[in-house]
Amino acid sequence: MFFLSDMLNKKLNLPKPGEALPGRNKPIPTAIRHFVSKRRLKGPYPDGLETALFGLGCFWGAERMFWQMPGIWVTAVGYAGGFTSNPTYQETCTGLTGHAEVVLVVFDPAVVAYADLLKAFWENHDPTQGMRQGNDVGTAYRSAVYTFGEAQHAAACASRDAYQASLGEAGRGKITTEIEPAPAFYFAEADHQQYLAKNPYGYCNLRGTGVSCPIPPAVSAA
Repeated sequence: MFFLSDMLNKKLNLPKPGEALPGRNKPIPTAIRHFVSKRRLKGPYPDGLETALFGLGCFWGAERMFWQMPGIWVTAVGYAGGFTSNPTYQETCTGLTGHAEVVLVVFDPAVVAYADLLKAFWENHDPTQGMRQGNDVGTAYRSAVYTFGEAQHAAACASRDAYQASLGEAGRGKITTEIEPAPAFYFAEADHQQYLAKNPYGYCNLRGTGVSCPIPPAVSAA
């Protein structure tokens, strides 16, 4: 029982820097091109595009949700928000890297606004669950928005506050989403990239609350 309790604590509590797995100096191998769009995962990306980074549970379903939106140039799954350099999927799942499973979204702001991405983010998972999403339990499945620049950060915080008001009216709990400047992003292994395009009947735990997210005018204009 002690072993099971110890393992659960490690999955539900973020490690301190000195407790995290050491990782490695070289990036782990990944795919070169997006399985659906055939565009290069790591770029170079065309001028004028912007980047966003979201964690909303298991990254398989989350990535599919984003790549299906108009205005998305390319998506990729990976790990961010922890301490271990160039982690593997297995390492991240232990909770000992500190990373969350995340989706990198490269988008054309002339077609899809960052506010639209935030709305999709909030409405397609439950941001009140802490270190889990449904049956997926652990720090790797926490809700997170990692922002690029002050405008994204302000928009993310404003949208969180607006959604919290709607969730409160619906009798839901407090949002636990981590909103921080974007840390290092590590691409996941090739078999995880666009997983549900390769495995259409594969596991997808993407579930929203059923509560609509109103985007404040200031966020829509950002």
